[in-house]
Amino acid sequence: MNICLVRHGETAWTLTGQHTGLTDLGLTAHGEDESRALAPRLRALAFTRVLSSPRLRARQTCALTGFGAASEIEPDLSEWDYGRYEGRTSADIRQENPEWNIWRDGCPGGESPLDVSARADRLISRLGTVQGTVALFSHGQFGAALAVRCIGLALVEGQHFALHTASVSGLGIDPHHRDRHTIELWNEHPTLSSDPPPV
Repeated sequence: MNICLVRHGETAWTLTGQHTGLTDLGLTAHGEDESRALAPRLRALAFTRVLSSPRLRARQTCALTGFGAASEIEPDLSEWDYGRYEGRTSADIRQENPEWNIWRDGCPGGESPLDVSARADRLISRLGTVQGTVALFSHGQFGAALAVRCIGLALVEGQHFALHTASVSGLGIDPHHRDRHTIELWNEHPTLSSDPPPV
């Protein structure tokens, strides 16, 4: 199993830090540029399958990288269902619940950590039968959930695996230990001409 995990480009709510689950926002102009900048990196890979979350922001990212026509919609790649916390920021939520941690507590009216963990496990199990490299266009928190479950960690550890917009990550298997899943690449981000130089 080789997985190329791509987080969607920037949206208005990624800029403001609002939890975006089922709300179907499109990309900002910058998010579109970020997505196009991924195209050369992804073209260098030979994908056996291309799967995308049904959310517009993921589908747009997939299309702008040149893989829209080859993609299949995969509902299990959807972002966490934030329930009553949809559209709110973590800082706002913690004003009423200072100890809240989505990775431990989930969201009222939405998905629990057990729900998300089970969804990630189900997807990993299905992908384990696919030969070659699979591209997955998904989201920040579900992408982190998928990565930690792939390498056998508890879902709560996903809080340590931030994913930037329009980033590329790689999940695979250790060639010397076929039962050991690995993170081969994490959070690689294209450089845009307007981006400041790295510090």
